[in-house]
Amino acid sequence: MRGRQISRRSVLKGSLMASVIGGTGSFFGPWRENHAWAQGAKPIKLGLTCDASGQYGNSGQDDFRGIKMAIDEFNAKGGVLGRQVTFITADTETTPATGSRVAERFITREDCTILVGALHSGVANAITQVASKYGVIYMNTNSSAPSEAGENCSRVKFVWDGNGTNFSKASVKNSVDSIGKNWMLLTNDYVWGHTTSAATKAQVEAAGGRIIDNLLVPQNTRDFTAYLLKIQQAKPDVVATAIGGDDIKALREQVAQLKLDGKPAWINNQQDWPDVWGAPDSLFGVFGTTWYHKLQLPGVAEFVKKWQAANKDGPIPVPGNVSYNGYMSTRELLRAIERAGSTNNVKIIKELENLKVSATDRMQHFDAYMDPVTHQMQQTIYLARRNAKPADNTDLFEIISWTEPKSAADDAAPTKCKLTPYEQVPTVDS
Repeated sequence: MRGRQISRRSVLKGSLMASVIGGTGSFFGPWRENHAWAQGAKPIKLGLTCDASGQYGNSGQDDFRGIKMAIDEFNAKGGVLGRQVTFITADTETTPATGSRVAERFITREDCTILVGALHSGVANAITQVASKYGVIYMNTNSSAPSEAGENCSRVKFVWDGNGTNFSKASVKNSVDSIGKNWMLLTNDYVWGHTTSAATKAQVEAAGGRIIDNLLVPQNTRDFTAYLLKIQQAKPDVVATAIGGDDIKALREQVAQLKLDGKPAWINNQQDWPDVWGAPDSLFGVFGTTWYHKLQLPGVAEFVKKWQAANKDGPIPVPGNVSYNGYMSTRELLRAIERAGSTNNVKIIKELENLKVSATDRMQHFDAYMDPVTHQMQQTIYLARRNAKPADNTDLFEIISWTEPKSAADDAAPTKCKLTPYEQVPTVDS
């Protein structure tokens, strides 16, 4: 497969192209494309696979805001390797089948040689399958299932969010020791929920606790009454949730209404900023994040101001972890292209595999690095709770701890991840 190369729109033609996109004219959209580039210089074109609807629609658009901010910063400085960076985006609808079709179209019809964006881990895995087939680099910005850097890893994919195991390792042992040994799990019934709760279970049992039940919750659940009644009846010491997107917002509101937010204790694996903003009164328990806009660290205040200037009319007034991950992943991608001096996919991959970023540059407490074995960014993991004394109406989190990357590392991922040898990756060069 060494000689296989993607360029222009030569991958699919004629009837084969029709079979790929047939019947999907109304499916792909709304399309948004940036066509601004210097005359005579072919742009580097990215395909942004961001949800705009479904369970993670709000977070997908916050991901997009961070990605676009990084692109705009590079273009303002003259682009990358003297070329402007352009993009096209479409709603992946929080649906794996949609993500797969969008990725296929971006690569085969829109001449995109790099894909960026993800929230739902099932969607991310679907995009990965398409990207791997063509050798197209894929930046998984925000989906956090342990499987994304484990059994579903890929030579062309890089995972930028903390995963369920990272957050569990930062929180579980201390909670077993200080709160109690009897735990219940509340799990979104798809790959992220399953793998995250499995990681929590392993950590609980390793710390001497036990799981008394695991309640599976279908995606897009809005009425949690039956689940909360079971929790009341079981009387666990701790409930650990792996519920995301619009589902966690509905759960938080109902837990608060039933006054269950005090006891049992709640460990919410990760709370994405778009799922928290606008409903601070329902925020409870201890939860994880990778970044917060009030961190007292170099560069944070300046980044917030730049983000606000770029998103004046947006629905969220400050950046959170999702927009941060979108920005950081895209910034490091474009830096890697500059270091490689090339848009050749394998050269870029090797640069990313050797990536190390200082704590100052990351705006986190510890230095970060890309794991070359799993392609997951190893970074500071924060635990937080609702802020009882906010400095302003955006100051919703109280950061209570930060864990260095090696202490929160997913030790199982390297045993599950099998990366394709470089020579078997199809050649891609824009």
